[in-house]
Amino acid sequence: MKNSTLWYRVAVAALVWGVPAAAQERTEEDDLAEVYPTASPAPILVSASRAGSTPLRAFTGSVSVLTPEQLEQRQTRDIADVLRDVPGVAVAGVAGQTQIRLRGSEGNHVLVLVDGIEVSDPFAGEFDIGTLSADIGARLEVLRGPQSALYGSDAIGGVVAYETARGSSLEGLAGRIEGGTQGTVNGAARYGASGNGWDAALSAVVVSTDGQPNARGGSRDIGRDSYTLAGKGSLAVSENLALRAAARFIRTEGRFNDSDFDTASPTFGFTIDSPGTRFTNEAVYALVGAKLDTLDGRWTHDLSAQIADVTRDSYGALGRSSGSEGDRVKASYVSAFDAGSGHRLTLAADYEREGFRNTTPGGFAFTGKRRIEQVGIVGEYRYSGERLDLSGAVRHDINDLFRDATTYRVGAGYRVTDSTRLRAAAGSGVKNPGFFELYGFVDGRFIGNAALRPEKSEGWEVGIDQQLGDSASVAVTWFDSELKGEIFTTFPPPNFIATPANRTTTSEQRGVEVSLAARLAEQWSLDAAYSYLDAEENGREEVRRPRHIASGALTWSAPGDAASASLVVRYNGRALDDAFTDPSFVPVRVRLGDYTLVNLNARVKLTEGISGFARVENLLGETYEQVFSFVSPGRSAAVGVEARF
Repeated sequence: MKNSTLWYRVAVAALVWGVPAAAQERTEEDDLAEVYPTASPAPILVSASRAGSTPLRAFTGSVSVLTPEQLEQRQTRDIADVLRDVPGVAVAGVAGQTQIRLRGSEGNHVLVLVDGIEVSDPFAGEFDIGTLSADIGARLEVLRGPQSALYGSDAIGGVVAYETARGSSLEGLAGRIEGGTQGTVNGAARYGASGNGWDAALSAVVVSTDGQPNARGGSRDIGRDSYTLAGKGSLAVSENLALRAAARFIRTEGRFNDSDFDTASPTFGFTIDSPGTRFTNEAVYALVGAKLDTLDGRWTHDLSAQIADVTRDSYGALGRSSGSEGDRVKASYVSAFDAGSGHRLTLAADYEREGFRNTTPGGFAFTGKRRIEQVGIVGEYRYSGERLDLSGAVRHDINDLFRDATTYRVGAGYRVTDSTRLRAAAGSGVKNPGFFELYGFVDGRFIGNAALRPEKSEGWEVGIDQQLGDSASVAVTWFDSELKGEIFTTFPPPNFIATPANRTTTSEQRGVEVSLAARLAEQWSLDAAYSYLDAEENGREEVRRPRHIASGALTWSAPGDAASASLVVRYNGRALDDAFTDPSFVPVRVRLGDYTLVNLNARVKLTEGISGFARVENLLGETYEQVFSFVSPGRSAAVGVEARF
């Protein structure tokens, strides 16, 4: 891409030249002293380095952290909703699939980690973020920009890392139960405990709703039931050896409406009420790991293994209509060495095997098992000084199906004054075709393409972080990236059956991200974000990527935490989408209108450890579509009680 070689050389030169110039090493106490103006301390990033943790103030890229306090203040129930408050993130969802796009990337370009586990569906190549319900005490990190140098293929657009609370950070029993309109019941429970050398937490979330119609003029409610059970824990076997484990089970059952495929119908290509259609998605995730500290903790060795098993089935009026099974086995070894004076070196190796099987009935699709194996080798360097921070990573992936790939990421940050920090980063990414793109088959509608090549990207960003006195901070970032070999859907004659292919032209994404965190008064805080995105492929605007996205969350807290209230406003600008309203099934570009969602919630302390709360979502009753002809939910309300002991 343009200027990529220049940025690479500049960053490498900064790595070589800048290390001796740093004045002194920053201490852990300095990192822990840094706090958000509007939230509790959250100085450590868990996803920004393969070494396991990175001080927030030393990170050289763009990241947003949503703390447990912020998730609680906004009464977050679905993680997809609160991601709208993160700059650079676009959310679009329908029943059974909710996608997120970072900086104009595709939905399958975002790596989602839950307690360190890769949770994407190997069949679909992405994670349905709509199935991630908020656990009590959880936190969220969003790294924007290519992270393939650390995590490989799925992180071409960025990383979303969701972390549940450790037992020691939220001990005892906590729970909430709420009921609301559309027959909604939402409950969550958590228990955390810790002792001498051990830590454990167990959580459960249940969501049930009758839903609302999602077809234009429709009357069929699109409800769902979702169940999540999760646990994590650690055990110090000795002074130098610690074991850990995490597991999560998610089951979602829901209705969906199909499109009208009758070419003679006036609603052809539109979503219509479809009695009998429903889906079930079930996923099991697990991770076990061991960490050994040597050389007085300066050299650590971390070995882990994880699995993912995802099953998806769809049903029509006549029974099961489609299905898939996807599984992943992944093993990682990470060796990190603290060289002193702020220097840290990390070497990592990943082995990953993914499997896929199409279980669609009917006998027209291949139902055998297909597998892909990959080995990745990572080298990472980080330097953290009083004013200067540097980072660099390179990864080489060895694939059994595609050409081997090498990706890189470099960055630098410099604290000009105590309140002003400049940063810049550049990197490359790669995304391998997914199983469905390679081998998927839907009778008469879709044929996979086994000759697909991986997508490749390069990008850079520059930014400034500015502290405004003692009560506010603002971050501004300009980014620019290019994607080559983009996988898109073609409709070749004479049958016009959809099939994927690699583009020969270049897709460009550039824009600006702004975020603000401010303490307006002793009891008032404001968090705001704005993104401008120009995403084009060969000069043509890309779908479901609004140019303008903005959000603001105004929170009031009474003294002594006796009560609180939050007003959250989220704006999503106009965007293009594909409509299949032509009898040839070749998509027609349509424009989706902009919309503004207003949520209002309040909480009051009833007694020690027990609070009551209420909220209204889509307060103004906005009618909008995130995807063409799928009407999104209207106004809803809920009341409930929460307790902690």
